[in-house]
Amino acid sequence: MRIFDRIDSVNLNRRQWELCLLALAVIGILAVGMAFLMYPAAFSNDLIVSGATKRKLFFGFCVLLVLVVGYILDRQVVISQLRQRVAEQHRQAAEIRHEASMDLLATLPGFDLFRDRLAMEHRRAVSTQSPFSLLFVGLKPSPQVSGKDGIDAAFGDAAKSLTRKLRGEDSIYHFPPGVFAIVLPGVGVENARSISRRLTEGLHDASGASTRFLFDVRLVNYPEHASTAREMEEAARSLFSTECLAAQIVEAG
Repeated sequence: MRIFDRIDSVNLNRRQWELCLLALAVIGILAVGMAFLMYPAAFSNDLIVSGATKRKLFFGFCVLLVLVVGYILDRQVVISQLRQRVAEQHRQAAEIRHEASMDLLATLPGFDLFRDRLAMEHRRAVSTQSPFSLLFVGLKPSPQVSGKDGIDAAFGDAAKSLTRKLRGEDSIYHFPPGVFAIVLPGVGVENARSISRRLTEGLHDASGASTRFLFDVRLVNYPEHASTAREMEEAARSLFSTECLAAQIVEAG
């Protein structure tokens, strides 16, 4: 038997069975010993065990007791190692999520591509007499989130939440700091509001119980709110100011 062996599923299962057998053996010996002690009082007859038999029973019990203590210590060491491994895996998973969030922010297209897509969708809407909508999402980090990495991670989680809620034909754009534009082709006002509510629920989940960021979702629709691509572009530019964005979020809250 090797004490404190490496952790793997085979060893863990084998050691568990060995520990159970040892525990049952010790319990059996204790039960037999108790029976020997209680026999004279129960039956008024002396039960004499002496000589080599008594010594064998004593040393056998001592050996089993040492083995049980050794196995219990071994399990404690294994549990400690497993806890360290789980903590390390949680840390690595958090780092991977953090890197994925920042990578997503870096890969999202910016304002230039948004302007090109906006002009294309406007021409298509005019030629087909169909509507389309824009959703602008403004984020502001809460005071509990500090540092560029923490803010980028929070905004990245928000971007992932927004991306999961969109259709295949929709597109999302990022305008730092913390402004996202979403183009919804062929979507009228009512459907856009429904999508906005769905995005709001996702952002609440991404923000978490600690409220890592505050947000505001604004809707601009063609042709109800704006008749030209220029007007819709100006609506996007109005969210670029950090002070303006902060004021809008406070008002929305």
